[in-house]
Amino acid sequence: MSITMYQTTVPVLVRALTNLSGVLKKGADHAKERNIAEEVLLNTRITPDMFPLIRQVQIATDMAKGAGFRLAGQDAPAMADDETTFEQLQARIARVIDMLKGFTPEQIDGSETRDILLKMRSGEMHFKGQAYLLGFVLPNVYFHCTTAYAILRGVGVVLGKSDFIGKPE
Repeated sequence: MSITMYQTTVPVLVRALTNLSGVLKKGADHAKERNIAEEVLLNTRITPDMFPLIRQVQIATDMAKGAGFRLAGQDAPAMADDETTFEQLQARIARVIDMLKGFTPEQIDGSETRDILLKMRSGEMHFKGQAYLLGFVLPNVYFHCTTAYAILRGVGVVLGKSDFIGKPE
């Protein structure tokens, strides 16, 4: 049995973002229980040259959102990146999950060879759909979700592997 582009995109990204949402909830609960200001956790970073927690979540959601729209041959809507609370990050994640769930298999299947152009600060990146998803989007989403997890774990939030992976379907 073969796997489709839709199956490799929407359910996988929805699961990663759903699990990220759960990790953030535990972070918010940790902050509240210990009287830690949210902005302290949201601005924590692993090292000085890495983005803080808040930006890790923004990038993970941007990557996931962009994948759905680009693979469907559409322009992704911009998001302001102006979140400053756990609640706002949760709303962002929920919005992106809703966007992803709005795609049908017919919109994404067959996008393996679709030309994808990303305009980055460092220049243009050209991909075919499958290479974009498997070699760029998924590694980036998992990197930023993992980094968010590691930031919260590093400040003492009780998290385990199952929080990151989630429940099997």
